[in-house]
Amino acid sequence: MSGCTALGYYGQSIGGQWEVWRKSQPIDEWLVAPDTDDSLREKLQMVLEIRDFASSELALPDNDSYRSYADLQRPFVVWNVFAAKPFELDLKRWCFPFAGCVGYRGYFAQADAQAFADQLAAEGLDVYVGGVAAYSTLGWFDDPLLNTVLRRSPARIAGLIFHELAHQQLYVEGDTAFNEGFATAVQLEGVRRWLEKHGNQQQRQEYALSRQRQDEFVVLVTGVRDQLQALYAETLAETEMQARKTAIQVGLRQQYQQLKKQWGGYAGYDAWFVQDLNNAQLAAVTTYRDHVPFFQRLLAEHQGDMAAFYRACAVLGEMSVEERKQVSG
Repeated sequence: MSGCTALGYYGQSIGGQWEVWRKSQPIDEWLVAPDTDDSLREKLQMVLEIRDFASSELALPDNDSYRSYADLQRPFVVWNVFAAKPFELDLKRWCFPFAGCVGYRGYFAQADAQAFADQLAAEGLDVYVGGVAAYSTLGWFDDPLLNTVLRRSPARIAGLIFHELAHQQLYVEGDTAFNEGFATAVQLEGVRRWLEKHGNQQQRQEYALSRQRQDEFVVLVTGVRDQLQALYAETLAETEMQARKTAIQVGLRQQYQQLKKQWGGYAGYDAWFVQDLNNAQLAAVTTYRDHVPFFQRLLAEHQGDMAAFYRACAVLGEMSVEERKQVSG
């Protein structure tokens, strides 16, 4: 049964990737096509400028990734399934060729992702399903830009391209926290430089406000994650443990409502709080952010020299997971 399940999973992965390739077309062709919408043409022209900036100013790989475009006619390209035990915050890991072991499984159809999530939930695991706008094939193939990205602001489009190219620049098998911390640090520095050179005052202000809200959201979630971590380290009866866990989750919702008031009612994170707020959901957020301050300090130590920063990170990538943890904290 497990063999058949694995074959089915890889089958949908291959089929989904093939769909992306089949619908991809060079952006240069979209730009000259008479039926291309003017708004789309303008955004795609901007994407090419961002793509050139990524290689010329950030020393990211210079290849054909994000120089083509595909309209998948859906809001996300894949849906990732995260899972964790009820009283643990470590994500369940799955291992794949090339990518190594990661804390999620991706599905190109939302129904497939939900079916797998339901299966894991029936096993007693905390489960979270999150839609993903883009992913990287880690340089094995040229990744196209997708319609799932273009609804974002220019700064966020740039950030996503920088993030995914960073995975092509450096990827360490089996260490999701390291990989995502590195890519997010590159993303943040890249957007800062992009806006400094190409953005206007309004774009800079809007991005700064967005970053402030995101940082405050992450601080909130990380604080609750730490509360739960301390709780799970205690020796308690399961019923008492669950009761305290539920109380912390309720507290998180209350703290978010207070944060919304500080934001003047901004509701951009409401959809996230509709979920269960379980271990898998919390870990899915914090895994991407825990090591970002370390990488930002490392970049500063190299005076903002991206190539030197990449070389230093590559040295870290050669270490064992435990050695990297000691260095990065």
